[in-house]
Amino acid sequence: MGIITGTLSAVISGVTFCFCSASASLCSAWCGNDKPSTSPPSAKSGRMRSVLLLAFSIIVALIFQYALAPNVSQIVWPYFVNAWTGSCANENPELVKVCSGNAGVFRASFAAFLFFVIFGLAAICKPTANRDAWPAKYALYCLFSAGFCFIPNDPLFTPIYLWVARIGSICFILLQQIILVDIAYNWNESWLEKADKAEIDQGTGKGKQWLGAILFSCFILFSLSLAGIIILFVYFGGCPTNDAFISITLVGSIICTVVQLTISETGSLLTSAAMTAYNIYLCGAAVTKNPNAVCNPKLGETSVGNIVIGLCFVAISLMWTGYSYTNDVRLGGSPSTRGPTTTNEAAVEDAEEGKPVGGVVVNNKDEAEESIADATTSPASFNNSWKLNAVLALICCWYAMTLTGWGSVDKRGDMANPDVGQVSMWMLIVSQWIAMLLYLWTLVAPKIFPNRDFS
Repeated sequence: MGIITGTLSAVISGVTFCFCSASASLCSAWCGNDKPSTSPPSAKSGRMRSVLLLAFSIIVALIFQYALAPNVSQIVWPYFVNAWTGSCANENPELVKVCSGNAGVFRASFAAFLFFVIFGLAAICKPTANRDAWPAKYALYCLFSAGFCFIPNDPLFTPIYLWVARIGSICFILLQQIILVDIAYNWNESWLEKADKAEIDQGTGKGKQWLGAILFSCFILFSLSLAGIIILFVYFGGCPTNDAFISITLVGSIICTVVQLTISETGSLLTSAAMTAYNIYLCGAAVTKNPNAVCNPKLGETSVGNIVIGLCFVAISLMWTGYSYTNDVRLGGSPSTRGPTTTNEAAVEDAEEGKPVGGVVVNNKDEAEESIADATTSPASFNNSWKLNAVLALICCWYAMTLTGWGSVDKRGDMANPDVGQVSMWMLIVSQWIAMLLYLWTLVAPKIFPNRDFS
């Protein structure tokens, strides 16, 4: 018994130590101390911390919407209550809660939007501004969020920021569809390049594993898409609006795949499979936003499980969206410029002999290579950091509209599905149509304009 107790104690102590160490490391990285003080932070570090601040702003928005706003009427300070509910011209207490919840989201979102606009402008003047002083930047965002709590809704948040967020959300949705089509193409091209490289480096037949992976991925994606269509017809069919959405999705996906297989020379089956799965996901998301109880059998159902799963998907998808869409390469940035291989090898040899590399004394080869990268990073690597802030500002607009049903004040879904409503439903389905049309255009454009370069 004593051995078991000692073992459990040791395991618990080890897990606790690892958790505390990991938490401290993460907090340190958020604040910008992921490297020695003698090493300058890289462009990537600024991008990561920008996305983390975006995720933090979403958490603040949810706290304002579901914790502070429902209880704002209990605050004894009348000015604060009027600031949050002043523009909520409705006697229904439930709708007033929805309105004040929207007001909370607008405050957190506007604080992040203003933050990214300010530092986007700063990055234009000083390209490396995005990587510096992150503790102060987090403090500034917190100051913005707290200060905006005392500013009345009218006119700053509604209607001014409401319309700014609506326009910014539309811009982000268009950008989102363009980049998703590009990602689908790049996925196929990347695996084909790996197959060709394996054939050259490892011998004939070694690239088949990557080709097999492409076919297997196509099978999985098309199978999931077929299952998704069946589920949508079974659970959400029988309503004219939903039937139209699901049928258009099915027919459009089939047309795109047939065109890719028969006409296009640029498309690929994996790209078609990925776009089909994405289109069916958007269709499913759209029909679940339908406020008509006849069309949406899941409307009004609430459970702790739905809330937890819904919030996890919101958090994961927004973090992934922010990080993927703000990648330097996607935004036109240039990769780090490094010196010739011989120079790097000499620097590594100097490091192994204890000599400084880039003005920094390092202790091993890994640190040497990292110091070389930092020392030889071209300033051009930071020249597009303003685009990072611009896209993140658009994402702030998008999540504000997502969490508030595009600013509508009516009785909508629950915390796991807060944006049920006609506007949200139509925005999702229109974004799906845009994605299908963009993909179809990439397939037929080289045939229509054979003399133009679409690479």
